[in-house]
Amino acid sequence: MFTPLNPEQYVRIEGEYDTTVVFLSILLACFASYTALSMNERMQQNSFFNKNIWLLLASAAMGFGIWSMHFVAMSAFHLPVMMSYNHVLTILSILPAFLASLLAFNFLNRPKSFLAFISSGVVMGIGISTMHYVGMASMEMEAEYVYDVKVFLTSVFIAIIVSIVSLIVFSSLQRFMANRLIKIVTSIIMGSAVASMHYTGMAGTSFYQKIDQMGNHESTHQMDMSLLIVSVSVGVGLLFVLLLLSSVLDRYIDYRVNYFDFLTKLPNGRHFQKVLSSSSTIQCLAVMELKNLEKINTDFGYEYGDEIIDYVANQLQQKNLPFSTIYKIDGSRFAISMNRLDQFPLLVRSMKAFAEHCKEAIFIINRNIKLEVVCALSTSAQAENAKSIYANTLAVINHHSITKQKQVTIFDPKIHMYSFERDIVEGIDRAMKNNDLFLVYQPKIGSESLQIVGFEALIRWKHPIHGNLSPVQFLPVLEQNERIFDVTDWVIEEVCKQIVKWHQAGYPIWQVSVNIPGDYVSSPRLLDTLKAMVQRYQLEPKYLELEMTETSFVKSIESAMRAISTFKKEGFMVALDDFGTGVSSLSYLRQMPISTLKIDKAFVEKIPESEKDASILKAISDLGRSLQLEIVIEGVETEEQVAYIQQLCPSVAYQGYYFSKPLAVDEVVKWIENHQAS
Repeated sequence: MFTPLNPEQYVRIEGEYDTTVVFLSILLACFASYTALSMNERMQQNSFFNKNIWLLLASAAMGFGIWSMHFVAMSAFHLPVMMSYNHVLTILSILPAFLASLLAFNFLNRPKSFLAFISSGVVMGIGISTMHYVGMASMEMEAEYVYDVKVFLTSVFIAIIVSIVSLIVFSSLQRFMANRLIKIVTSIIMGSAVASMHYTGMAGTSFYQKIDQMGNHESTHQMDMSLLIVSVSVGVGLLFVLLLLSSVLDRYIDYRVNYFDFLTKLPNGRHFQKVLSSSSTIQCLAVMELKNLEKINTDFGYEYGDEIIDYVANQLQQKNLPFSTIYKIDGSRFAISMNRLDQFPLLVRSMKAFAEHCKEAIFIINRNIKLEVVCALSTSAQAENAKSIYANTLAVINHHSITKQKQVTIFDPKIHMYSFERDIVEGIDRAMKNNDLFLVYQPKIGSESLQIVGFEALIRWKHPIHGNLSPVQFLPVLEQNERIFDVTDWVIEEVCKQIVKWHQAGYPIWQVSVNIPGDYVSSPRLLDTLKAMVQRYQLEPKYLELEMTETSFVKSIESAMRAISTFKKEGFMVALDDFGTGVSSLSYLRQMPISTLKIDKAFVEKIPESEKDASILKAISDLGRSLQLEIVIEGVETEEQVAYIQQLCPSVAYQGYYFSKPLAVDEVVKWIENHQAS
């Protein structure tokens, strides 16, 4: 392989390249890289499928691309001899390329260090080189070839260096892979790197033919075109299949994520609303609510609450009702629709049986618990369309006649026409006046000092008829009926009062966050209210933090930005809530004049088990700190999460049930004393 041949027996023969096919081979390597990057991109996203599927697809695309590039490039090289390939070695040569790609993409989706870059680059470079030289060994021809040792080692060295560089470049740009131009540029770099190793190796290869075999060389530059055709056709064909598969899977995944509940895998509220808006065939509908789910979450944590939801979903599915679909429409509610009116009695019996079952204590995760379940039913006989059927069930489930004793109720227009919505709208002024509407406060804790750094004010309603209402039940109604501004003004004043009371009791002045509805952000009325309240209660504006989500920017980005800038100039703090759950956060973050970034609990609940979530959490935290923003991490529920996040994201604030649930005013003082004592 490296030993020079006897010049008396062998004569060196020269080959030539077809530049068109050379370009085609490089293009194929770049195209394979682009396909592989697209597959790998799915690993970074919240995918319905296991990330290892995308890892294998990305590795297969890259490995097959390297393999195809080699044999197309060999077909571009013309020698004046007959040449064929050993089929076994040809097929086996794909393995080193696939394994090298598998290692590289596996590495790119894990925490990285400089040593890891080097070791992975070395293994990947050796894998690419092995593929090349096994491919060379598969050639069968009436000639011998000899490698120049220096060029041979140089080609391996180039493969290693370009692998390391490609890994570093790709790792640095990985977060920007959604940008097609950046992905194309990265693909060109990776494809060119693979091709450079091949052509360097070929430059150090000399071909010889025995003198007694030298014959008529008029066949020079003739080649087996069928090999090129098969290589390109199979290579490009498989890559297109992988791309098509990726696209189909991508659409399916988006559909699953957008229209199915992550926990129960049932169609979600968005799916349900879509069905209601279409020419639906719904004839019967049951809406079931877990009345004590919020209390369960408060007492035992959201993880236990999730187990309850999963249990209920499984119980409903096991009933196997004909012509039915089960939906998980919001946090505590399920809907069961049927498209046959004659099946309504069966639906009623099933709901009554389930309600009776829930009256008995249910054993879930080492704990006996009773579920408070209510169910409302309605049919097309009393409604014009599916939306009306749903509206009727809501009127029932929010009616005061629903009790623990009467868990399953069928819509009766004589009783239930007085809607829950009207109850809410007409009762809001009385609720604010009589303190039926009240605030609870959840502490924020500094990660380094573990001391209180502030609170978030959250609204609750103890309704005289409907009982304890969560914000998700009444705030949308108030928004639809243009009363949300009044309630927000009330919240702002109550918070200002409470800050002053705590200060008068000898406690520090803590910053308190107030949630601002999206439509109210750009309203001049909000600024007037804020200025009036801080003046009335002699507060510095910095002690009020205005929390807003991306919905604040939906109608008019420019007006919302101007409003936030004005708040900052007046001295108020501004926080972007639920960061990371919207599609445009990164697009606007650089322009937003905010002071605080609140990371949504969705990135915390699977930590430390999920390396991907941990990497995302750290990336968002680092990004926020680089922009000089305060970072608040929501949904911290376990000691393990606290310890892990302290190492992962220093200098942040925590908010979650591990430290405290949202507390009523009289509970806050007791909690403060206990926390300071501990």
